[in-house]
Amino acid sequence: MDGIPVPFAPYGQPQLSFAPISMGNMDAVDVVRGGGAVRYGPQNVGGIVNFVTRAIPDTPTLKGGIQTETSPSSSHDGFKTTGNLLAGGTADNGLGGAILYSGVRGGDWREHSDTQIDDLILKGKYQIDEANSLNAMAQYYDGEAQMPGGLNFRDYDADPYQSTRLKDKFWGRRTMFNFGYRYEEDARVFTANTFFTKTLRSGYLDQGSFVSLSPREYWVRGLETRFSQGFALGETWHEVGVGYRYVNEAGHELRYREPVTGNLPTTASRNDRDTRGATEAHAFYIDDRIDIGKWTITPGVRYEMIDTAQNNNLTNARYQGDYSTALPALNVLYHLTDTWNLYANTEGSFGSVQYSQMPNRVTGDEVKPEKARTWELGTRYDNGNLRAEIGAFLINFDNQYDSNQTNDTVIARGETRHQGIETSVNYALEGLSPVLAGYDVYASYAFVDATIREDGPNKGNRVPFSSKHKGTMGVSYTEGPWKLNFDSSFQSDQFADNANTAAESADGSTGKIPGYMLFSTRANYDFGPQLSDLNVAVGMKNIFNRQYYTRSFDDNNRGKYVGEPRTVYVQTSVAF
Repeated sequence: MDGIPVPFAPYGQPQLSFAPISMGNMDAVDVVRGGGAVRYGPQNVGGIVNFVTRAIPDTPTLKGGIQTETSPSSSHDGFKTTGNLLAGGTADNGLGGAILYSGVRGGDWREHSDTQIDDLILKGKYQIDEANSLNAMAQYYDGEAQMPGGLNFRDYDADPYQSTRLKDKFWGRRTMFNFGYRYEEDARVFTANTFFTKTLRSGYLDQGSFVSLSPREYWVRGLETRFSQGFALGETWHEVGVGYRYVNEAGHELRYREPVTGNLPTTASRNDRDTRGATEAHAFYIDDRIDIGKWTITPGVRYEMIDTAQNNNLTNARYQGDYSTALPALNVLYHLTDTWNLYANTEGSFGSVQYSQMPNRVTGDEVKPEKARTWELGTRYDNGNLRAEIGAFLINFDNQYDSNQTNDTVIARGETRHQGIETSVNYALEGLSPVLAGYDVYASYAFVDATIREDGPNKGNRVPFSSKHKGTMGVSYTEGPWKLNFDSSFQSDQFADNANTAAESADGSTGKIPGYMLFSTRANYDFGPQLSDLNVAVGMKNIFNRQYYTRSFDDNNRGKYVGEPRTVYVQTSVAF
């Protein structure tokens, strides 16, 4: 988020079971793929996603929005409401600030799913002069949610919207501070950013014979600097970038338990887990964007050095490991015309060794990161009316691991290969005839062959939860203040486990997951500045109420999870 790692421990615990991000506070979602990913890490397999918070307005501004939705066909009666607010502006002296808020109240289509989220962000900036600026940001995120959990096949058949895990609950808090400096003049840019995050993740979980309380706290401190310089060299133009990031993180993970027939556990209950983790990481990168004629060539490399450890305070055991890895990348772009180009790239990426994996990995002398090599080849076209892209990709994984949450073990999936084709197209039909002005059609499709390549009984099987076919199709119409959309999405079947078990198990955790196709629609009307830019929209998701589901295989709350049924919603927003 704004270049700051979102995971509560980006090296030691990178999962996003608690993700302190509210889309109501975001302006955009940037996806960085190919050679450019060397500037980011550590979890950069396949690229990087950066959530960009709403910008500080240039003039005094107040904006607000709210959405309410409900799923009438589910057995959960109620509404889920989300809201957002932005207030701020920038003075003539270059000093600006904004307050951002986004919140959630209510439940989803499952029973026992009530959610409450409050996300408050304060942003500030000071434009010292044309070249120098300062920026700061603070965030407080607080959320809690009931967890309906998975269902066995009998309970799912009886009522897929019910919950049989009424003790499961999750909550978390995050505090974040960021301060940065930026210098930009001509073709030279320098930035320096510091950040600090403190995160609590906790919850009750029914483990069968007992209920657990698992408070986990994490502290992350970081510093990142970047410098880029553009210059001409003969007939070429270069933009050389270098960067360094230091991260120091610490974590304290506890678990308390009480018999499932007793009271909910507290911090005075029996303690069966008490571990502390720590990581110190240094990362360097250098790349050079070279423009020569119709070619743009960007070689680069990222180098990571990690020292990580976990202490078990109950057994006094210590597990420590250090490792480093170089991640070279190359991106090549050829401009056939002003509207059409070809691209090819390759990059190395990795996932760090997690705290929960340390005992198994140290004992087995396998303190090695998950590594992957990505190759892409494709073409893009954009002439204003038609935007189209098609590309082929190949990702080879080494040392791919999964953590099994039911027995605290690490599953070695080993080598996997992900290959396929992805394509998208968007066409403004006005290019065919002026009569069709305002109509746009769009579609996307991806074919993914994700296969386990490690020797053993599962070699050749499909990677769990990977669909071979996914796509979207839609049409939109815009006329004055009106905008109408009709969309669809589809995906093919999946498996829930490495063995690709087709028959459904009694607990619902394994078995083939059927594919499905969903349809949705939305109508939007913009009243314009005469009514404070009031915007009203109504929509419906899963129009035909198609019932579909997924599974959870290696979680304590494993089983079948029904997808979102027909859901209607209303959105409004205003700006002053």
